Amino acid sequence: MIVVELTDESATAALAQRVAMQAQAGDVIALKGDLGSGKTSFARAFIRARGSGGEAVPSPTFTLVQVYDLPCAPVWHFDLYRLRRAEEAWELGIEEAFVEAISLIEWPEQLGAILPADRLEIALLPGATPEARRAAIESGPSWAARLPAIAAQA
Repeated sequence: MIVVELTDESATAALAQRVAMQAQAGDVIALKGDLGSGKTSFARAFIRARGSGGEAVPSPTFTLVQVYDLPCAPVWHFDLYRLRRAEEAWELGIEEAFVEAISLIEWPEQLGAILPADRLEIALLPGATPEARRAAIESGPSWAARLPAIAAQA
């Protein structure tokens, strides 16, 4: 596990940009953390880094998924907080996302056994101040070579 100290929301955005530059179609990025921990802020920064920077990125809290057709690979942003059963994810097209897109998943624990083992998992935890976070990053084998670029602090 790698731990990255994030002093504020701009540091979280910088981490998201580094992850975005390393992500490829078929990658799964699991964003864990309590309500208000910065998962959606991370996802917005990630999507804007993959796109033109000016994308409107609404939270998919009510729709459960937003799809962004971006250069190089589409990004599917899932917010599974309201998922009642893991099997409901199939109705969202999650299998297609796992194969053809980059999947950003908030509340990945809702997927249970459906969540691929080979993923990048980022847990956003409280930091030293109210605006700070600690990102605990764990990865599956496909991410191992990419971790140094992600963990490098600017």
